[in-house]
Amino acid sequence: MAGNPLLRTLRRAADVVRRARPTSRPSRPARPGAPARPGGGATPSYAPRADGLPDPGEVVWAWVPFEDDPAQGKDRPVLLLARDDDAWLGLGLTSKDHDRDTGRQAAAGRHWMDVGTGGWDRQGRPSEVRLDRLLRLRPDAIRREGAALPRPVFDRVVAAAREHHRLA
Repeated sequence: MAGNPLLRTLRRAADVVRRARPTSRPSRPARPGAPARPGGGATPSYAPRADGLPDPGEVVWAWVPFEDDPAQGKDRPVLLLARDDDAWLGLGLTSKDHDRDTGRQAAAGRHWMDVGTGGWDRQGRPSEVRLDRLLRLRPDAIRREGAALPRPVFDRVVAAAREHHRLA
C-alpha cells in the first residue's frame, strides 16, 4: 500500500492541509512533549493505519522540548507507543549515531537502540530511538505522520523501553 500513488497523493494533501492550519506554541512549551510521569500504565500496541492519523507503531513529527531547557525544543520524529488518556506516549528518534559513545551515554543515563531507516527521514539515514525518555504528547502537538516501524522492530523497542519505564 505504501507504493500506491493515490495513497501518497492523499497523504501529501493531508500534510499540506495540516501545515496550513494556524499553529501556535503553547504558553508553556514544555507541555506538548513533556516527559511522561513514571508509572504510566498505558499498554503499548502495534496498530499503524495509513489514514493520516497518529497510531501506535508509527513515527510522527512533534515539537519536543530540550532536556536542559524545556522552554526550547525542536521538531523531532517520535515513535508512538500507546494512547494514555488524552495524550500519546512516545520515544524520540535521532539520526545521530550514539554507538561510538555508548559507555558515556549510559553513564549519563541515556540509552539508545538502532531502529534502521524509514519514511520519517527523507534522507534515508539510519535512526536510533531513545529508550529512557518517555514523552507525553498532546494530540495537537503531532503534526504529521512519517512512517510505521516494522512490527518486529517495534516489539524490540517496547521490550527495551520496559527496562526504563513501567508500561503495561
